[in-house]
Amino acid sequence: MNAPTGSAGALLDARYRVGPVIARGGMSTVYRGLDTRLDRPVAIKVLDPAMAADPAFRVRFEREARLAARIDHPAVVDVHDQGDAPDGALFLVMELVEGGTLRDVLRARGAVGVPAALAVMEPVLAGLAEAHRQGMVHRDVKPENVLLSDAGEVKVADFGLVTAAAQAGASHVGMIMGTLAYLSPEQVASGAADARSDVYAAGIMLYELLTGAPPYVGDTPISVAMRHLNEDVPPPSLVATEVPPELDEVVLAATRRDPAARPADAAAFLAALRRVRDQLAVPRVAPPRPPVRPVEEQATVPAGRHAAAVAAAPGPGGTRTMERPPGADDDAPTAVAAPADRGMPDHRVARRRSRRLLALWIVVVLLLGAVVAGAAWWLGTGRWTAMPSVVGLDRPAAEKLLADSDLVVTVTEAHHDTVADDVVAAAEPAPQSRLLRGSEVRLTVSTGRPVVPAVAPGAAVAAAEQQIRDAELTPVQSVTATEFSETVPQGAVVRTNPAAGSPLAIGAPVTLVLSKGAQPKQVEVPYVVGDRLREAQQTLRDAGFAVEVESDFPFGGRDNGRVVRQDPDAGETATRGATITLTVF
Repeated sequence: MNAPTGSAGALLDARYRVGPVIARGGMSTVYRGLDTRLDRPVAIKVLDPAMAADPAFRVRFEREARLAARIDHPAVVDVHDQGDAPDGALFLVMELVEGGTLRDVLRARGAVGVPAALAVMEPVLAGLAEAHRQGMVHRDVKPENVLLSDAGEVKVADFGLVTAAAQAGASHVGMIMGTLAYLSPEQVASGAADARSDVYAAGIMLYELLTGAPPYVGDTPISVAMRHLNEDVPPPSLVATEVPPELDEVVLAATRRDPAARPADAAAFLAALRRVRDQLAVPRVAPPRPPVRPVEEQATVPAGRHAAAVAAAPGPGGTRTMERPPGADDDAPTAVAAPADRGMPDHRVARRRSRRLLALWIVVVLLLGAVVAGAAWWLGTGRWTAMPSVVGLDRPAAEKLLADSDLVVTVTEAHHDTVADDVVAAAEPAPQSRLLRGSEVRLTVSTGRPVVPAVAPGAAVAAAEQQIRDAELTPVQSVTATEFSETVPQGAVVRTNPAAGSPLAIGAPVTLVLSKGAQPKQVEVPYVVGDRLREAQQTLRDAGFAVEVESDFPFGGRDNGRVVRQDPDAGETATRGATITLTVF
């Protein structure tokens, strides 16, 4: 932490007054603070300077902070602001929750029982469901990131921080980001995570609430990660016999090693949990309260249990970065300077130094063991990744998910009747296929339904038909699909039916409307009333009209009577070839 950002009394963005330290962790330090503009207490999380110095991380962090601020849910800690300190440090300003963490409860009580476990998990899953609905993935669901307020509220904290670190490239240089006791198999195998990864971590957390401990423990971090990858989570009732079989099934479904076999997101997990609650008539109880810290601890770390986000120390619930491939440049273990040994007898000083040396050697041996295990893991499974499920995702999201899995994407576009434009309709190989990193995968991206092309008026029929076939539609002609046109020659295409731009199913018919040429000219009807029938007929025929004869009078049907009425009247205009009706007497 660079002073003055981490100094008590420092003012960030001319608004946020930094107070005492609430908690420290591997990625950040959390301070109690004050928003001087609104006069309200806040939690200020200042990130590790090494991470803040990475330009890629800074860009990802700012984007994730903006996304996290959009999550408006009572079970999610509000993100108020984010910014840069004068010394380059990045910080987040969040809601201050007066209380403690779920980790505090588990350390003090162990297993909490079925009713209290559901009282915690329902709001946790509701908050995660809102984040998943908005396309966000937490990546680090664990008891340290679940806050329990003094007022009985349950809130999920720390959205976006691990996501920003992973997306900035940490997973591509061989680091697994997350918390080992809650890490999903796909995060161990490839570093990739989606909503189902949060479901897995929430399932592990439910297991711990019911039994008092996570399902996997090991001598080294790599051994814990490998158990997530290679072993199925056991039913919690094997440890906590009061857990009913129905709840066992919910935990096992959420922690399947195959992501496709889990609930699709937190909303589906929550629905399953509520069905079990209703089926078993589990009584509703208040969430457990965090224990009150001892007076001496409160004096040592002021407001130590009032954090909006807890940066926990590494351990069963601590966030770690774990090296995957061998050959990374690890920092050598550093001996920590002890307080001065003045005034102590020589034999006690020697004993203390001997213990320090022994502890240092133990650390060295453990680190060497982790490196060897990591090398074995990389040579065995680290070169491989899993094909994620991308069908139904929009193209940018699918390409990003595949890139995060270290796969190379080839895209083909095609029309599709039921898949929207720019959405993945098919992918090869199948989801969860085991692939070498860098392998090529093929996506078929929908361009939506085909649309009727714009056929130019006057186009030849053959050219118009080919244009329609190229659009994956079927050209059709009809003897009734003709119309006069002053500009399009007879036999050429006037237009299409449906009109250009209309979306249709693949192979649907499109009718070509052809020209009948220019419409006949209008001519004036001659006056034939009073003429003999034969004379009137000849006059009208000479003018280009057809003649029809009728009579409304008795004896009117004589052979060559006189015309007493004509329709249309003389002087009116009619189309050449039209019929003129004559009434004779």
